[in-house]
Amino acid sequence: MKILKYLIFFLVINFGALTIGGWLMNNGPLTAWYQNLNQAPWTPPSWVFGVAWTTIMICFSIYMAYLAKTVLDKKLVVLFTIQFILNVVWNYFFFNLHLTILGLVCLIILTFVIGKFLLDYKSVLKIKSLLILPYFIWLIVAISLNAYIVLKN
Repeated sequence: MKILKYLIFFLVINFGALTIGGWLMNNGPLTAWYQNLNQAPWTPPSWVFGVAWTTIMICFSIYMAYLAKTVLDKKLVVLFTIQFILNVVWNYFFFNLHLTILGLVCLIILTFVIGKFLLDYKSVLKIKSLLILPYFIWLIVAISLNAYIVLKN
């Protein structure tokens, strides 16, 4: 399959995850509950989240397109599925159920999964592995923001 077909597939799936997560968030960042939390002083403005996630999912989709074209096996499908689920359910745990500790655990596991992608497939994708770094770095930021909320509320 040509790379463009893989890229379109992963763009649809990854932006679908963002859409589902947005639905599950149910205007969470605008709720009184979230607005009244003690938030980290380094919490970025709300518009940064949209820009960050758009950039991350474009880079991750390109990464996954090249990876799937090269190595499409059960391990890759399982890792991607776990990543998808964790990415989506964090929104529900954190914003709808207000389970901030479970949200933090979800982010930590997701970071390990993305780290596993990076480590396990760097010899396959070489320099293209850099495409997953925005996701990994953003998750570290997200962990710090979520952990601050857990510790200070």
